[in-house]
Amino acid sequence: MPIPDYLQETYWWAYVDPRAVTFFERQWLVNLILWGNFTRLRDLALAVMAPHMDGRSLQIACVYGDFTQRLLAMLPDSGALDVIDVAPVQLRNLRQKLGATPENLTIRQQDSTQLGYADGVMDNTLLFFLLHEQPEATRKQTIAEALRVTKPGGRVVFVDYHLPRPWHPLRYFMRPLLAWLEPFALDMWRHEIVDWIPADLQPARVTKQTFFGGLYQLVVCER
Repeated sequence: MPIPDYLQETYWWAYVDPRAVTFFERQWLVNLILWGNFTRLRDLALAVMAPHMDGRSLQIACVYGDFTQRLLAMLPDSGALDVIDVAPVQLRNLRQKLGATPENLTIRQQDSTQLGYADGVMDNTLLFFLLHEQPEATRKQTIAEALRVTKPGGRVVFVDYHLPRPWHPLRYFMRPLLAWLEPFALDMWRHEIVDWIPADLQPARVTKQTFFGGLYQLVVCER
C-alpha cells in the first residue's frame, strides 16, 4: 500500500522518516507540542468512548505517546480494538511500544480514506489529531469512512485543532507556525468538522467542546 503523496511531501519530518518517529516518540515532547494538554485531551476522548468499550473500537492513525496503551487498559474482556495507519513505520513503532500484542488488539495497515471494514461494525471510532494533517479532499473521505463503519448508536470521536479565541496569547504565534509546518491545519480554524460530513451520513447528534482558549476541540458524532 503506497503512502499518500501529501504525507510524504508535507509530513515526512514527523511521521514517515524513521528518525522522526524515534525523535517524536516521547511523552513529554507530545505534551509540550500540545502546550501541556495531551493528558487532558486524551482522557476526555477516552471518557467519551468508555460507555461503548465493551464492543469494538477503531483508532484511525497511530498516536505518539501513551494514548493506545491507555485505551487498551480500558477495554473489558468483551472489548476489542483495531488500530490502523497508512505508514508502516508508525505501525512498527506501535508494536514496539506495546511489546507483545494483546489478543484483543488488531493492528493493520490501511488508508483512512478506504477503510477495509463493512458498514456499521464499530461501536467507537476515534480520530485524535488526524484531520488537521490531511488536505481537504482526503479529510472529507476520512470523515465519511469513519461515520460509515460506525454502527447506529455508536460514536465517532474527533480531537483536533480549533480556532482560538481572539484574546488567546498563542493565536498569533500558532497561525504562522501551522502555516509553515502543518499547512492543512488552518482549515480547522476556518471550518467546523460538521462542514465536511456528507449529507447521507449525517449523525443523529453532534456535540462540541473547546479547550485551552478554543485552540483544541472535542467533537462527538453519535450515529
